[in-house]
Amino acid sequence: MVSGAEISIIGLFLGVGLLMVAASIFWIWMLVHAITNKQLSDADRIIWVLVVLFLHLLGALIYFFVGRTRQSAVPGST
Repeated sequence: MVSGAEISIIGLFLGVGLLMVAASIFWIWMLVHAITNKQLSDADRIIWVLVVLFLHLLGALIYFFVGRTRQSAVPGST
């Protein structure tokens, strides 16, 4: 019979595992975005790739909020 504590531990491991997978996918997404971002100069692109590589999730979060250049607004929209 499985006790409530064992179910809680299994749920905790599954939750942490899902967070780790999501963080890794986000990190790969930001790394690919930094490599392929045409709005960055070559020097900026290299710097951002190094930041994301060496700081891993923290670097990906910094790039997400600071490094990505905003897409220009669609002409004619308000």
